[in-house]
Amino acid sequence: MPLSNMPRAAAVGLALAAVLAVSGAAADEPFYKGKRLTVLINYGAGGPADIEARIFARHLGKHIEGNPAVIAQNIDGAGGLIGTTYLGEVAPRDGTMMGHLTGMAWRWANDAERFRIDFKTYEFFGYQRSTTVSYVRTDVAPGIKIAGDIVKARGLISGGLGPDNAKDLLTRLALELLGVPHQHVTSYRSSATARLALQQGEINFYSESPPSYRSVVHPGIVKEGLAIPVWHDPENDGDRLVASKQVADLGIPAYHELYRSIKGTAPSGILWDAFNTIRTISGSMLRILALPPHSPRAALDALSAAVARLNDDKVYAEEALKVIGFVPEYAVGPHTNLQVREGLSVRPEIKAFIADYVKKGSR
Repeated sequence: MPLSNMPRAAAVGLALAAVLAVSGAAADEPFYKGKRLTVLINYGAGGPADIEARIFARHLGKHIEGNPAVIAQNIDGAGGLIGTTYLGEVAPRDGTMMGHLTGMAWRWANDAERFRIDFKTYEFFGYQRSTTVSYVRTDVAPGIKIAGDIVKARGLISGGLGPDNAKDLLTRLALELLGVPHQHVTSYRSSATARLALQQGEINFYSESPPSYRSVVHPGIVKEGLAIPVWHDPENDGDRLVASKQVADLGIPAYHELYRSIKGTAPSGILWDAFNTIRTISGSMLRILALPPHSPRAALDALSAAVARLNDDKVYAEEALKVIGFVPEYAVGPHTNLQVREGLSVRPEIKAFIADYVKKGSR
């Protein structure tokens, strides 16, 4: 019977049933079906953050229900803050753009006023521990042959990405704890530009995370004899510091181990408290996976499940091992959002000391 000839109540009921059937079918479809996901990288191309994030993006799509196309986009500047601000302020809040953010846990914990958007309102669904490897040119006077020679260095010029960047602060604190006179040159746009400055002799000390150290520094700069590694930043394993598994095969001492071998005792004092605080926050959550504030819960759940599957992807692991020498593992689960938000804090007395230390490094 044509719809026009049906009784009104029957026609309305049939239309409602059709709407519900369509709605039910749509609800059963994966959130990302027919969509495209952009992975925003908050540092420039060629650096460790970029290398690792692009491997992540290449393999993530096959683990997202609905198999969306996944592309990577770099928005760098201001030590990662420009890209992070873009994600929170400009990016669509429909689940189609996520951030693979580096260094933001420490930036927020140390100086939340720099953020135009409250970082704790972002939707977090994964994070990763990491380390950094510090290396020095071998031609620094009087000549650097082994890691312990760093305490003999004269005319040392270290490089960094910004006065309040965690990596810059850790470099300065570590050298000062060892009593190494140095000048710190900061605000390089990316690790790639700082590395080039080291190769050209503009600076002679720098630190990088495992992806770029393994793929660029170790096979090139180190093997050519231009520089040697001196330490890597340790990880905080509950109540103690431990060497990082990400560089265990390279024989590079953890900082606290090198310090003890040189000084005969463990590091201590306010400089060490500051170092340990920064390292714990930045190292435990060096890379953070996030959606813009108020993104759909369905997007958050879909991406969380996808990252959990990515952790078990053997093809992803093979490429990561080949390119960066280790397999990144992301902490992910139903409580991740809350864990990240609760981890973004610093004791007031340490925060005050670090604020003053940042100002001294900016002069």
